[in-house]
Formats: sequence, C-alpha cells, structure tokens
Amino acid sequence: MRKSDLINNISDKTGIPKVDVLVTLETMFKEVKESLAGGNNIYIRGFGSFITKKRAAKIGRNIKKNTAVEIPEHYIPAFKPAKEFMIDVKSKRSTD
Repeated sequence: MRKSDLINNISDKTGIPKVDVLVTLETMFKEVKESLAGGNNIYIRGFGSFITKKRAAKIGRNIKKNTAVEIPEHYIPAFKPAKEFMIDVKSKRSTD
C-alpha cells in the first residue's frame, strides 16, 4: 500500500475530503520526524512506539580502496509495535 492508497482508504471510510486527509497525514509524519530528531520518543497506546536507537561507533571497510573507515556513533529511527498491534496482525495474517 502506498501513501495515496492510504489517503484514499481513510477518505472513503470517514467521508473526509482527500486534501484534508493528506494535510493531516503529512503533518503527523512531520511531527514524528521532528520529535525523533529532537530526542523525544512517541508512544501511541494500542499501536506502538516510534523510538530512536543508538548505534555504537565501529570500524567499517571501504571495499574499493581496502581501507578502514571509522563510523561514528549515531541514532536511527525505529518502530516497536504494541502487543495488541502484534496480536491483530498475527491473527489476520494466519487466516489468509
């Protein structure tokens, strides 16, 4: 499913115009990005958590030049689904 499909589905189910759904979805994505970039995690009960994970510094290899490259410690975004979310997905997928 693409973003446009998601917007169409939400619009059809709620009767809200597609433009309003698009603006709302874009605003939500922007807020999630800004919150994670600011070091704040987002917890949505029954859905999941948008969190940042710390990756330790390590030594990598540049294969073309065969040299060691230092990769500094950094943070990556991650999503951890809630227990209810996992149960719903597992039960729906097992009936397919």
